[in-house]
Amino acid sequence: MNHIRIAISIALIVFFSLNCQLAAFGQKSKHNFKQGYKGYLFAYFTGNQKSEEAIRFAISMDGYHYLSLNHNEPVINSSVISETGGVRDPHILRCADGKTFYMVATDMVSANGWNSNRGLVLLKSNDLIHWSSAHINFQKRFPNQDSLLRVWAPQTIYDNVAKKYMVYFSLKHGGNPDKIYYIYANKDFTDFEGEPKQLFFSPDNAACIDGDIEKKDDKYYLFFKTEDRVPGIKIAVSKSLTGGYALQSDQYVQQTTLPVEGAGTFKLNDGSGFILMYDMYTSGRYQFTKSTDLKNFKVIDKEVTMNFKPRHGTVMPVTLKEIKKLISSYTTADVVLRTVNESGRTRNELVVDTVKKKVIYP
Repeated sequence: MNHIRIAISIALIVFFSLNCQLAAFGQKSKHNFKQGYKGYLFAYFTGNQKSEEAIRFAISMDGYHYLSLNHNEPVINSSVISETGGVRDPHILRCADGKTFYMVATDMVSANGWNSNRGLVLLKSNDLIHWSSAHINFQKRFPNQDSLLRVWAPQTIYDNVAKKYMVYFSLKHGGNPDKIYYIYANKDFTDFEGEPKQLFFSPDNAACIDGDIEKKDDKYYLFFKTEDRVPGIKIAVSKSLTGGYALQSDQYVQQTTLPVEGAGTFKLNDGSGFILMYDMYTSGRYQFTKSTDLKNFKVIDKEVTMNFKPRHGTVMPVTLKEIKKLISSYTTADVVLRTVNESGRTRNELVVDTVKKKVIYP
């Protein structure tokens, strides 16, 4: 095995190709980040071709500049984890124990039609690299689902009252509009307990999809897309996770007149506010906005860079150790060597296996 020892900052490996002016991973931060979170992991898919309907990962140090891992190729084989052979809309969550991770995704191949899927995928990991999975077909799993047409965009959140993980998603039955439902996962995150219950009741009975819940202070903010009439993203607020949601206002929160979907929110590690991002699915791009109160949002697209084009995904804070593990697992030797040659800068010692094309930490 041909090892080449190269001294290089991990930050240089990741971000020189994006021309981002970020601090090196090893430098002391001026912020005291909660629980040691130093960066972000972005889980996403890329398009409507079957090869694009798969989970991909990207990382960022600041929440604004992102680099795809694994050459923007899938990190999990969709045919292995799903019933349909494709997955969309991945949502990733760190569990309450701090060391277990859950992902959920729509089990769907869009080429089969927008009313073709009947379920979702549950995934579990202890290291962000190796994932166990289960797929749930709602028509097979639950009674009275004969008229079910689709199950879309699941997400997971921990219920501090029930001490369980709640999975929420939209269901469409027959000629009725899409509605957002919830159900609790079992303790192994391989199945569900009970039956789906409606989470949000639209005041005008409009179709609602792509639910995304962010907690701020003592309230839960449910971002969702109104799918019919005038499509767009609105927010409903409640003091209870599982019900009582009322519209914060009748205003849409996307900062564009172009079609959007797949709202994803996350809190910045430095405490400076929240990011609301969404998929501009007819425009081939994402839009990022920032807010401090989850009421007013400002476009920050000029501050954001990505070397990939994501579709409906989500972002989760990660530690420096987790970022290093992701880079080591998904960054190949040729990327490191090219970066070193271009940068001419060195810092932390790594081992690069040019045969297996892996980056190894000594």
